[in-house]
Amino acid sequence: MNKGLTQAHERMSSAQVIANYELLSALTVQMRVAAEHGKWETLISLEQQRSDMVTAMKQIDAVTKLDETAYQRKNQLINNILADEAEIRNHTEAWMKQLQELMQSNVQEQRLHHAYGPSID
Repeated sequence: MNKGLTQAHERMSSAQVIANYELLSALTVQMRVAAEHGKWETLISLEQQRSDMVTAMKQIDAVTKLDETAYQRKNQLINNILADEAEIRNHTEAWMKQLQELMQSNVQEQRLHHAYGPSID
């Protein structure tokens, strides 16, 4: 491959890497919004899409050399993704805590019912 074609290929690969990170960032925003609204099935579906995307991105990302501008953009996108993931984690952990408390309450209620019988209203 001549030098001109190699540079064109590198620019195309670099642009694809950035486009992939843009898509990943947008998908992570959708995940954050789903978590904020308690749409857990949507979050799970989006997480699977994200996992598939990351798997597909790994090969081109590993072999593509980025210029300084693209490198900075990639880092900015990664930071955005990490911030959104932290928010997702905050929402899912709060939801898991509520679910755990509800389950514990049900267990205690069952123990009381078993020990004392049905309540009289």
